[in-house]
Amino acid sequence: MPIQAAPGTVGNLTPEQEIKLQEFWVLLLKVCGVKLEGIESNGDAVRPSSPASQKKAPPKRRFTFFGGKSNEEEEDTTANGVTNSFAAINITDGDDKYGQSKEFQQAITDMKPEEIRVTLWNMVKQDNPDSLLLRFLRARKWDINKALIMLVSTIRWRLQDVKVDNDIVKNGELVALEQSKGSDPEEKRKGEEFLKQMRMGKGFIHGVDKEGRPICVIRVRLHKPADQGTDTLDRFTVYTIESARMMLSPPVETACVVFDMSGFSLANMDYHPVKFMIKCFEANYPECLGVVLIHKAPWIFSGIWNIIKGWLDPVVASKINFTKNISDLEKFIPKDRIYKELEGNEDWEYSYVEPKADENKTMEDTAKRDELVKERQQLAQDLQDATVEWITVSRKKDEAAIKAAVEKRQALIERLRAQYWQLDPYIRATSLYDRLNVLQGGGKIDFYPAEAKVNGAATNGTATNGTTTNGATNGTSN
Repeated sequence: MPIQAAPGTVGNLTPEQEIKLQEFWVLLLKVCGVKLEGIESNGDAVRPSSPASQKKAPPKRRFTFFGGKSNEEEEDTTANGVTNSFAAINITDGDDKYGQSKEFQQAITDMKPEEIRVTLWNMVKQDNPDSLLLRFLRARKWDINKALIMLVSTIRWRLQDVKVDNDIVKNGELVALEQSKGSDPEEKRKGEEFLKQMRMGKGFIHGVDKEGRPICVIRVRLHKPADQGTDTLDRFTVYTIESARMMLSPPVETACVVFDMSGFSLANMDYHPVKFMIKCFEANYPECLGVVLIHKAPWIFSGIWNIIKGWLDPVVASKINFTKNISDLEKFIPKDRIYKELEGNEDWEYSYVEPKADENKTMEDTAKRDELVKERQQLAQDLQDATVEWITVSRKKDEAAIKAAVEKRQALIERLRAQYWQLDPYIRATSLYDRLNVLQGGGKIDFYPAEAKVNGAATNGTATNGTTTNGATNGTSN
């Protein structure tokens, strides 16, 4: 049975929700410094900028995938008019758990519109940009102002705080291996600690559940708080989430997270990574959790859970289920896709495949990278223009023009998705999931590969079943 698009997602929007999406695009493009001829918000989101802020036309800017500045951008490109336009946006009803109003104001004050725009498109990757925006809208209950604050705050977080695309994803595991062999004590520590998480399999992604969602398993018993710094745990968490994002294929937009609590003791308890994961999924990766399974939690965890559940947003808390045995797990994951360590039938066990010295050689071809970046710049610009056109004709209620605009825009979204996979090996370091042949290049994903490929050679420790469940095949195209 094919997986159906969930309510409030692409392909399953009410007319009112589509209008909210368009309004969100208007505000977001304005924050990004995009000139919107004849388009303003409908008035319930933000006041138009004052005449004083419009006296000086914004300098011409060029989209640069890596955030570099073009010659045309040498003039002052601070937020200025953007800041004036959006300074009034704030959360005043107390619904600001992570202080994102302040982060939003910092972003529009300190970041240039082009930086925000570049980071936005970096963040999109192979995703449908509408799907990305809709996650933030759903998370903020379709309040456009709150969704804008949340998304722009996340853009700032990705660029300045954790450096998702310019460090974590770009450098990956091979750089960690090189760090671990270096002479600088701090860099050596970072590399060794990160690889330790990967090698022991403290957390990993394997297979899909009944809804076709990638399964992320966290083996809590392997965690010892003193064995690594909090910076390592944060980096490993973001790296794992970003790896899972690579495996999402429409209409699947969420993951299944299994906390394997077998063998858990108080020596494994650590509140920092719990708080960081909660913050990630509530503030920076909203609407990415499909279900959370806390498996075989011992009685000593009950007191800890009473503390943790008090930190959770009710929507996130509603997705958490406690499973005590294989029968409980089978409600969410077919038994032939539950590996033997969890008492299922799948003959699979985690085995880390070490990075190879030349696995990121493609990233050295900067000429080809720049050619693909230029191509993506143009696609992004075309999609922005098509989005403005779609919103314009929608407000005129010209049905024929709307149909044409929607088709044109959808074609560009598909081209942008396909083009990302051409660019991917030039900007993203090879991961474990590439070496295991789960990520097969060109957007093809095989959650149950017959063999892993490392420089063309098969390795042990991979699953051999290629079952199809609810339309999620073992070889899907993303």
